[in-house]
This record gives sequence, structure tokens and C-alpha cells, in this order.
Amino acid sequence: MTAKDTSTAFEDRMLSLGLARVAEQAALASAPLVGRGDEKAADQAAVNAMREQLNKLDIAGVVVIGEGERDEAPMLFIGEEVGTGNGPGVDIALDPLEGTTLTAKDMPNALTVIAMGPRGSMLHAPDTYMDKLAIGPGFAEGVVTLDMSPTERVEALAVAKGCKPTDITVCILERPRHEAMIAEVRGTGAAIRLITDGDVAGVMHCAESDLTGIDMYMGSGGAPEGVLAASALKCMGGQIYGRLLFRNDDEKARAAKAGITDLDRIYSRDEMVTQDVIFAATGVTGGTLLPGIKRMPGWLETTTLLMRSKTGSVRRMQYRTPV
Repeated sequence: MTAKDTSTAFEDRMLSLGLARVAEQAALASAPLVGRGDEKAADQAAVNAMREQLNKLDIAGVVVIGEGERDEAPMLFIGEEVGTGNGPGVDIALDPLEGTTLTAKDMPNALTVIAMGPRGSMLHAPDTYMDKLAIGPGFAEGVVTLDMSPTERVEALAVAKGCKPTDITVCILERPRHEAMIAEVRGTGAAIRLITDGDVAGVMHCAESDLTGIDMYMGSGGAPEGVLAASALKCMGGQIYGRLLFRNDDEKARAAKAGITDLDRIYSRDEMVTQDVIFAATGVTGGTLLPGIKRMPGWLETTTLLMRSKTGSVRRMQYRTPV
């Protein structure tokens, strides 16, 4: 058996269009299940399509952020090798369908999401929670921090923007664990946009505040999604900070397995994603960042956001296919 050559240089420009196709095909596969009430079927369709397309790329890829541990996910599990094996060694972070509930209920901001970087470039975040804080580009490093209270964050960002706290809008995942945070943020006079799912999209909203109206994201959510969000902000600009949260010894063991020894460390964007990456997301249901899949007689149309951190390029690509 011939050994795989993973020494080829990571040519992000050449790989980017292939990555866009991976996101597109996952979205198209989930299209028949939008609004049908079956989260698992929608997710499985997207997983199958994403894996099939990844295995057509000339890469020696390893899934570092995926569907879960091997014993929990039969496909696109953490550590799974994908691609033809003939090409550069790459890390892959993915969520074949970010917002399975959103898809099943035909609610806004469901996306197919994937990021790729050179081997060793992405934090191998365990499947635990992460406390997250994100803002868009154009601010001094550390203008807001995880060590600040929610009130201090709102007030500091307002000063940096030259506005009042009442002009700030914060995006927060609507969960019982965030009730105290929500009350405190509202106490500053800031507005809150609550989301039911999809915190990768929630973080990405900060990077285009003029378009989305979102200035800051805060709250706890999945750690793997934190790395995906960091990949997006690596391309779009902006800051994100994350601190892993552990509920039990099993989750701490997962961190140890991933090589994480400092359980209290706060990771910046460039510590979660250390090298240049490419990022692709396709809209499944309509949202602020991307329109959803459009159905026309005999056709389906998708819109994909394709970005490269190396050049700062951002493409919005429409793809129409007969059905």
C-alpha cells in the first residue's frame, strides 16, 4: 500500500472552490427536509453529502471538529480521515447542518458550515461547553474580555464605538442558564437579540454589524462551534474569546484526550485557529447573513459565503441546479 503524501503545501486558493461545493451539496441534500419536522433526517442527509464531497478532494484531511466522538458518530467523527489522501495534510472543522432544529421548523439562520486549514492549525476542542465573547473588527485588542461582567462589556464597547449602551445590541443564545446574563445586559439599556440555536451564525453576525445590527455575542455554547466561529472571524475580522467549561470528570477526560492541560485557559481567536484558513457556509433557511435555499419550478438555488483569511477575500456565490 502506497504511503500518503501529506507534505504538499496548503494551497488555499485552489482548495477554496472545492470547499464551497462541499457546503453547497450538504445544503442541497437537506433541502427536501426543511420544515418537515425531522431533525435527525435533515442532519443525516447533510452529513452524508458533506462526507461524499470531502472524499472527492485531493487532501489528506483529518476531522478535528466534527459530529462527535467516534463511538457517538458513525461519520465525520473527530479523528476521521477524509479526502483522497493525495494532497496537503489539513485540519477540518465542520458542522454539516448548524441548526438542525431551525431546519426542521423552517426557522432562520440554519447553515452548512466547514473550515479548513493546514494540519495542526485548529484547536482540538472537546465536545464540552465554552464560554464565548465576540465582537466585530475595528477595535483595539482586549477592549472587552471574558473576565469583565456583562455590564462592563456593554459599557466598554459603547465607549469604543463612541455611542451609548442603549445603542448596543447583544446576541445571546436563549437558554435558562443565561437568564441572569440577559437580565444584566438589559439592565444596561442594551438590546438583546435572542437566538434559539445556531451560535456560529450568532458570532458571525458581529463581523457585519452594519448589515445584521449585532454588536456583540456572549454566552456559553458548544466548544466545537467556538472553533468554527473563530475560523469565520479569522476571515471576516473581529475578536472572539473562549474558555472551556466542564460539568463533570468525563468532560475533563475528553479535554485531556485532546491534549488540553490548562482547563482554565482563555483562548483568543488566533489561539483557536493559529494559521490561515478557508471557510464556507451555505444558507439552508433564510437569515440575516445568507438567504436560504430557493425553490423554483425545476430548480434549486443556494447562496454560499466563501472566505479566505490569507487574502481577506469574501465571496457570495449563487449556485443553481436542476431537480
